[in-house]
Amino acid sequence: MKRLVVPALTLLILMSCGQKQNQESNQLSKQKTEIMQKEEKQKIENLLSKYEKSLNTSDANLAQSLYTKDGVFMPTEAPSGIGSEGILKSYEFVFSQIQLNIEFFIEEIQVEGNMAFAVTSSRGTVKIHANGVEVPETNRELFVFEKIGGAWKIARYMFNKTEPKG
Repeated sequence: MKRLVVPALTLLILMSCGQKQNQESNQLSKQKTEIMQKEEKQKIENLLSKYEKSLNTSDANLAQSLYTKDGVFMPTEAPSGIGSEGILKSYEFVFSQIQLNIEFFIEEIQVEGNMAFAVTSSRGTVKIHANGVEVPETNRELFVFEKIGGAWKIARYMFNKTEPKG
């Protein structure tokens, strides 16, 4: 009987040590994932800051550089800019019509592997070049990002007005 009890107790102790190591390993893995997620979200926030700058400075080349080569820009009440050349032309047209002075507010960023999305809102003003009138500008936006070569880029971007035209 003694011969069975000692090995059984030894086995139970070893199993409990293994479970504790697995729990610690799982916790460490979870912490690493959370840190990586936080780092990726920060990179996306930096990208959105550059995008905001491109809008406020009417820099079509900067805006285009933030997109993937096959990216899609889907502005309200205008044709989509598709691919690098289409995106550049869309922003050049937009900036020939208006001057933006807006600020983005990030509501959500979700990252899953090499893809991510962000929900934002923006507020500020827009000056219409044709008549010089400056009016309030408020939008809500949806960005889809793709990580290419270690860098986040805008893959798809759509926005719409949060207040009806007056």
